[in-house]
Amino acid sequence: MLPKSCWTRRVLPLVLATPLLAQAYLDEAVARARKAFNVPGVAVAVVKDGKVVVAKGYGIRRLGDPAPVTPRTLFGIASNTKVFTAAALAMLVEEGRLAWDDRVVDRLPGFQMSDAYVTREMRIRDLLCHRSGLGLGAGDLMFFPATDLSEADILHRLRFVPLATSFRSEYAYDNILYTVAGAVIREASGKSWATFIRERFFAPLGMRTSRTSIRDLRPGDDVIAPHALVGDALKALDHAPFDNNAPAGGIVSSAEELSAWVLALLAKGDLGNGRRLLGEEQVKILMTPLTLLPLGEPPAPIAEARAQFGAYAMGLGVTDYRGQLKVSHTGGLQGMVSEVTMLPKLNLGVIVLTNQESGAAFQAITRTVLDHYLGAPPKDWVAAYLEVQKQQRDKAREAVARAASTRKATSSPSLPLAAYAGRYRDPWYGDILIEVQEGRLAIRFSHTPALTGRLEHWQYDTFVARWADRSLDADAYVSFSLRPDGAVGQARMEAVSPSTDFSFDFQDLLLSPVPAGAPGH
Repeated sequence: MLPKSCWTRRVLPLVLATPLLAQAYLDEAVARARKAFNVPGVAVAVVKDGKVVVAKGYGIRRLGDPAPVTPRTLFGIASNTKVFTAAALAMLVEEGRLAWDDRVVDRLPGFQMSDAYVTREMRIRDLLCHRSGLGLGAGDLMFFPATDLSEADILHRLRFVPLATSFRSEYAYDNILYTVAGAVIREASGKSWATFIRERFFAPLGMRTSRTSIRDLRPGDDVIAPHALVGDALKALDHAPFDNNAPAGGIVSSAEELSAWVLALLAKGDLGNGRRLLGEEQVKILMTPLTLLPLGEPPAPIAEARAQFGAYAMGLGVTDYRGQLKVSHTGGLQGMVSEVTMLPKLNLGVIVLTNQESGAAFQAITRTVLDHYLGAPPKDWVAAYLEVQKQQRDKAREAVARAASTRKATSSPSLPLAAYAGRYRDPWYGDILIEVQEGRLAIRFSHTPALTGRLEHWQYDTFVARWADRSLDADAYVSFSLRPDGAVGQARMEAVSPSTDFSFDFQDLLLSPVPAGAPGH
């Protein structure tokens, strides 16, 4: 890699929009969102009619450090990576190296789902649109929080992840099939997913500082620190690698460099000067709905956000906003969330990157910008999303309180604590260890360093896993069932709070005791 001093940066066309958007209007909205949702740093870019009209950073990269966020500051873009992966497959389709309706098993002979029919009938396009029959976030614990499992491990263990519905019958967001998509890219192109993304996207788009992995960051890079609430206090976190499922969420980029990507999508793959990133037909396919999403009524404070339809295409969500077609995606990693939104008919794109886990912040900022260009009636989206956030948090607290109110706190475990200790195994995740430490039970996920904590007795044979890393916000019930002889036969888990991120798919684990001396898994 060349040192930074040898790079020739591609300067994006920067033309200020009306002073209303470029200065006071946007600045005030971002300032209010940062304050309301306790977000240290935000980067925003707006593209319109083939030009970057805003590219600006706000706030700081890390609490306690005055270094500012700039348009070039790097953020993990998480699931906004998915459309890059989908577009990589589109390139290979365009080049005749594969077809959207190729069977996955014909491209990857080792591919296997838990159902033989689904294994046989899964097509390349099915990997990208969340209709496989897997449940919401199924298998995510194999890579989030960060694990030591390899991509090969995950591809093999996919066959043990249970299905929740029949094939192509319902929408349920997943990440794991993007791992499979990355393997298809490698098989069809002869290059790793990361190499393909760097060569076929970053290079022609001038995304010179963007990375395909957090591990590629170097000391001195202009990069944010992730942040999360621990109790009522905001805390800076370390970056966690996502390499074993990078095609679903591994890209690190900036508002400025993502602008080049959004401009290319809005231009239907045309880079100008006779160059193309991707053919117009394939860009259209990426944005064509494949899976319908169930629609509900939005909370009253954001009633204007009500959509007439919702669907998922390939790495992109497709819906409507105030009568305009809207194509977008969000991204979330621990301590970083983001949104990329396009209104194709207006030739408008909005990028909002944040270094805190507040989806309300990026939604309020995005809708403020969209409304400006749509000429919509004035709406205080920051206040509206603040109220929605309060309602959601109150609802989650009420659910936890209801569970506590029915708890039989005076009940006792059926067995001595030592009888619950041992190694437990789930077919797809692997091993979880439960031990007695200083007279109390402790739990440890063997592949996930962050999932270590204590087990507190809840009632009867149910305990609560309290993770040592309180930024996870993912405490979980652990319920043991006994065999007729009184020994533990099985354990199941589920999140304590309904606000727990769906990627903590504890409910999909089926834990069985492992005989002493058995090899690890």
